[in-house]
This record gives sequence, C-alpha cells and structure tokens, in this order.
Amino acid sequence: MDIKSVIRTIPDYPKKGILFRDITTLWQDARGFRHVVDQLVWPYAGVRIDKVAGIEARGFVLGGAIAHQLSVGFVPVRKKGKLPGAVHSEEYDLEYGTDTVEVHQDAIKEGENVLLVDDLIATGGTAAAAINLIRHAGGTVIGAAFVIDLPDIGGAKRIAAMGVNVRTLCEFEGD
Repeated sequence: MDIKSVIRTIPDYPKKGILFRDITTLWQDARGFRHVVDQLVWPYAGVRIDKVAGIEARGFVLGGAIAHQLSVGFVPVRKKGKLPGAVHSEEYDLEYGTDTVEVHQDAIKEGENVLLVDDLIATGGTAAAAINLIRHAGGTVIGAAFVIDLPDIGGAKRIAAMGVNVRTLCEFEGD
C-alpha cells in the first residue's frame, strides 16, 4: 500500500509556507489505518514492551491502536497542565520560546520497556522531551515509531543520536 497516497497535504497551514501533512485522511481509510498500525507493530514482535507512550494529540490515536495490538498499557504524553495528579515534566525548545510535556508520575515503572509513538517526526523536539520523560520515570525507550518523517528537518537523526531506534513508514521532502 502507498501510505503517502492517503495522506492529505494542506498548504499554508498552520501558517504560510508550511505544507501540513494531514494524517486524518489515512485514519478514515480502514485498510490504510490497519496497514499503518500493523507496519508499526511488526518490528516489535517478540520484543518485551510494557507500555506504549503516545504524544499528544495524534500520537494518542496511533498509540492506543498499537498498545491494543501489543496487549500492553498506554501512556499519554500531554502538554503542560492537561493531566490531573502528580506529573513528571520536561521542557523543550520551540522556534520561538519553550513548551513542556508531562506524564503521570505513576504511569511508567522502573525498568519498564516503552515504545514511543507519534504521527510525524519533524525537529524531534517533542519526541526528545518525551524520551527524557520516560527515562526520568525509570523506563527504557526501546524504540520510537512514526508514520511520517520529514528528513530535511532532521528529527529522526536527532532521536537516533539519543540511542533510540527510529521507525518511520514514509517521508515527505521539505518542511
């Protein structure tokens, strides 16, 4: 299946000059969605995974489906202030300023193997922050899985440099 053919590109969103890769069209295609989940799961067959962590918000959809397929728990990686209760927080740099992601302190136990999931990897800033969160909580990130890579931006290389195996299913040139 040609995954790229079912991903819609929206020019000038969220700002002029950006080509937004809209994965919701892929999710609407039952065959395409199943194919993507299967392709992200199969490399981890036989690997001990205790949790799947999905990055807000599109990583929740993929992460939930992947956790179901692997019969493991799901951990939401959320933007600051969205989780009730005690959290671990990690700040990361944006183009103009900083942002923060969080997980519940009881979401990941010491020694658990965690697969990180999101729809797209661009700069890798959010994924790097999520990896740091998982590690701070005592987990081991056994891989990071994304549907789309924007290789010109370098996020996948950034995550690989952190010692994390990166899996992507398709690439779009440019940003």
